[in-house]
Amino acid sequence: GAEQPAWIPRYEYYYGLADYMNMNRKWFAPLLSVTFGSCKIPVNWNAPFRPSSHKYPLIIFSHGLGAIRTVYSAICIEMASRGFLVIALEHRDRSASATYFCKLDPEAPDLPGSQANEEWLSYRGVPKDQKEFHFRNPQLHQRANECIRGLKLFRSIDAGKPPVNLLRTDFDLSALKDNIDLTKVAVMGHSFGGATSVLALVKEAQFKCAVALDAWMFPLENSLYPKVTKPVLFVNTESFQTPESVAKMKRISATSNESKIITILGSVHQSQTDFTFLAGNLVNRVFQTRGTIDPYEGHRITNQAALAFLQKHLQLKEDFDQWDHLLEGIGDCIVPDSPLQKSSL
Repeated sequence: GAEQPAWIPRYEYYYGLADYMNMNRKWFAPLLSVTFGSCKIPVNWNAPFRPSSHKYPLIIFSHGLGAIRTVYSAICIEMASRGFLVIALEHRDRSASATYFCKLDPEAPDLPGSQANEEWLSYRGVPKDQKEFHFRNPQLHQRANECIRGLKLFRSIDAGKPPVNLLRTDFDLSALKDNIDLTKVAVMGHSFGGATSVLALVKEAQFKCAVALDAWMFPLENSLYPKVTKPVLFVNTESFQTPESVAKMKRISATSNESKIITILGSVHQSQTDFTFLAGNLVNRVFQTRGTIDPYEGHRITNQAALAFLQKHLQLKEDFDQWDHLLEGIGDCIVPDSPLQKSSL
């Protein structure tokens, strides 16, 4: 009987998705609402926190360009079900299709969150008079800093200093006190979020490793690569990556011997998002949300490879090492490195 939250939690996100896809808001937002409005995330909203005899490791998750925090629910739910606390960020660099934050009235700072003012930020594309790298690179740094800010927030919560929660929720953040293992923290993300995770790994010493799902490597500056000395797992899809992008991943794997590059065959860029499950045949044909691989099989490989990698580099005492072979690209529908990289040699 517990409530399941909506997959797209606010109608404003449909406007944002329309803007990102350069569609007319008036007809495309209602179409998206009809298509996805009844979709629920299969979790219990505001479920009580379950304390454990051991502290929970932490994952910070960064979404891709034009996405929002909820469209990676399948991966984040899987990580949570395996014993991780997961922070799914929504970035405010205007790379999200839409996002909002709450501001208290300065004349009445003690008002409850239900009376806070919402301010929405919409997606912003590259200005016509600006090179894409010079626009995206500062966004990338803001995103990495927001990952670090999320980590600092949970440091405070673990220390028993929870912030004022402006969201309409009964969840008690103080329940997390002394339950977070801040020695076992990873950063993870998809596409733009994959590059974000790499940069955050360099910026914040407390991040032990990164899982980059089909990372969009373009916004990373060249001077960064020698600084990536901690392990990164690159889980690529078959259709998205270019030889140039894979070459950048190779530079990182050459610096860190524990970094890995694997590719899931038959997958497309959206295979690592929830869209691969929810989009119908028409949407799939237009936006290529599914490849030839079964969506559930693709997610299984992604999740199991990530879990094996996290166990190794966060030193977890779980059974995720049963999937270590995936880190070497051994198994059905998976290869080491990249087919593009191999064909270019």
